[in-house]
Parts: sequence; C-alpha cells; structure tokens
Amino acid sequence: MDLMQQLKALSSANEFLEFFGIAYDERVVNVNRLHILKRFYQYLRRAEGLTGLDEVALFRRYREMLNQAYQDFTTSTAYHEKVFKVFQDAEGRQHVSLDSLRQSLPGRAAA
Repeated sequence: MDLMQQLKALSSANEFLEFFGIAYDERVVNVNRLHILKRFYQYLRRAEGLTGLDEVALFRRYREMLNQAYQDFTTSTAYHEKVFKVFQDAEGRQHVSLDSLRQSLPGRAAA
C-alpha cells in the first residue's frame, strides 16, 4: 500500500500522529484534534516542492508538517491560532445587547 492510500485510511489526529511516529500529549490532542488536522492541511496546501518526491522523502516532509501543526497547539491555543473561521471572525466581534435579543423573540418584546 502506498503512502497516499495509507493516509486515506487514517481518520483521527491520534492515528495521524501515531502513523508518523510523533510523540504527543493526549490532553493536547483531546482539546485540539480538529485544529491540528486543519493546520496540517493548511501546511500541506502551502508546501512547495512535494511533487516528484519519493515516498520516503514525502513521508518525512509530511511528518515535519504534522509535527509543526501539533507543536503549534502545545505552545498556543485554538483561539490564538485561528485555524477555523469562527475564531477568525471573532476578531471583528459584533456585540449584541440583551435588550435587542429580547426584542427579537416573538411575543417577548414587551417583557
């Protein structure tokens, strides 16, 4: 089975980290599993020079990028890394008053 087929069989951050032989803290992964995988994907999309690499070299490069994605969340938080749109949008937060929420509820505007 080639590298791409093996990667397609993986489904969790833990499986990816174990596949690439990266030691990890379960607590970090439990809180950031989706963030780690999303950041890994972002690194893969930005990576240059992957085309034409043999399987061993490609494995090493992928391992480096996954390790960096994991390390990003050992020293920072999901909020600060802003991998997902919800965190990116939080920068320009819109504040909604409690009164405006009450007024938006049907039959509650007078309460």
